[in-house]
Amino acid sequence: MSTLFYPFSILMNLLFSVPEIQAEPSKPNVILIFADDLAYGDLGSYGAKDWETPNLDQLATDGVRFTQFYVPHAVCTASRAALLTGAYANRLELYGALDHTATHGLNPEEITIAEMLKANGYQTGIVGKWHLGHQPEFLPTQQGFDSYFGLPYSNDMWPNHPESKNYYPPLPLIEGEKTIAYLEDQQELTSWYTYKSLEFIEKNQEKPFFLYLAHNMPHVPLYVSEKFKGKSEQGMYGDVMMEIDWSVGEIRKKLKELGLEENTLIIFTSDNGPWLSYGGHAGSKGNLREGKGTSWEGGIRVPAIFIWPGKIPAGIIQDQAAMTIDVLPTLAKVTGSQLPQLKIDGSDIWPLVMGEKADLKPYFAYYNRNELQAVIYGKWKLVFPHTYRTIPPGTDVRNDGIPVKYLNVQLEKASLFDLSKDPGETTDVSAQNPGVLAQLNGFANQARADMGDALTGKEGTGNRKAGRIGPSN
Repeated sequence: MSTLFYPFSILMNLLFSVPEIQAEPSKPNVILIFADDLAYGDLGSYGAKDWETPNLDQLATDGVRFTQFYVPHAVCTASRAALLTGAYANRLELYGALDHTATHGLNPEEITIAEMLKANGYQTGIVGKWHLGHQPEFLPTQQGFDSYFGLPYSNDMWPNHPESKNYYPPLPLIEGEKTIAYLEDQQELTSWYTYKSLEFIEKNQEKPFFLYLAHNMPHVPLYVSEKFKGKSEQGMYGDVMMEIDWSVGEIRKKLKELGLEENTLIIFTSDNGPWLSYGGHAGSKGNLREGKGTSWEGGIRVPAIFIWPGKIPAGIIQDQAAMTIDVLPTLAKVTGSQLPQLKIDGSDIWPLVMGEKADLKPYFAYYNRNELQAVIYGKWKLVFPHTYRTIPPGTDVRNDGIPVKYLNVQLEKASLFDLSKDPGETTDVSAQNPGVLAQLNGFANQARADMGDALTGKEGTGNRKAGRIGPSN
């Protein structure tokens, strides 16, 4: 378009598009807060006793709190890939936790929440942990985010790692695509992330925005700013939780100050359960079994709160199961955005968010790497024979940030649990429920045919490739 006609075209657009703009409903802002290793029992509204989380508890009071909300993979990279794409991470060839040696990451062909919303006119920003590839080809700015401030992977991947000293290089803090510092301590990290989030909200208050705030805490090593040291009865972990709670409160205050509260959907959840080998430097799994890195409930069940004042009814407790892969299709629905053309695994759970019951996907699959370790259908969970890690009985777990050693244990036979009566997965009820057992085995066979299963030697037909640097990428 020539310079001569540019001002005139702008004027004509303004004159003739006003009625359309007025008629179009306002797109909601979206803030997705994703904590790291925050356990099911870490919020007051979920039973926390040794620290206070008043802002997060108010979030639950003002919105909907899920009691059976899951991640499909109980570890960093895989969990984040599933959240942002709506697809199981093993489908995307992303397993475990990528470190500084990785030459692969989330394939740029995959569509993230940020890309989906950006195509619908949203400003998009990530503050915090990425962990889907630290190479330039895989950074957030290549996956739909307009801005990025944070760490490219876990905060323990640095020279001070308690079990791998000097294996990792200095920990980079990145802004955009440039390393702006190497961290020697992390006590201001949560504060930095909070202030950067407030800055993003302020800057984009006139447009619909998507903010992905991915806190590195409470993943070890734990760090907290001076103003929160000694705040809790529990110690460092409780102090960290109280600072995360403060962060949520600051964000809500900013939204209210700018008049954005009633046009903003906030989602708060976690990437997996607690890293139990760290004892007092890990969270509380409550009455659930095991923790991070396992497909038992303590590893995969996490807190989840959705709030949108004036839209989501307040004070709802939702006990129907849902999963982080459901976030993308749900956001597509509420923002009027186009779903990715590539296959996703999540469902639109907006009816659940509104306090209703709905007939959604038939089952959830739980993979550790490419091992199908469990499936859930309603209140039923079938766990397949596999090796998992646990804390040996009688182990003296400490509160000093030094981990104890796990013990690998073999589950010898498939076990069926009624989670409505037995969330701690203590009693196998396979013999009493042969029909349910057969049904869940059928669901498992569907998952194996689609995505494979290393435990049974099945190769799936529906998997895609991760992105890789080099000539083959």
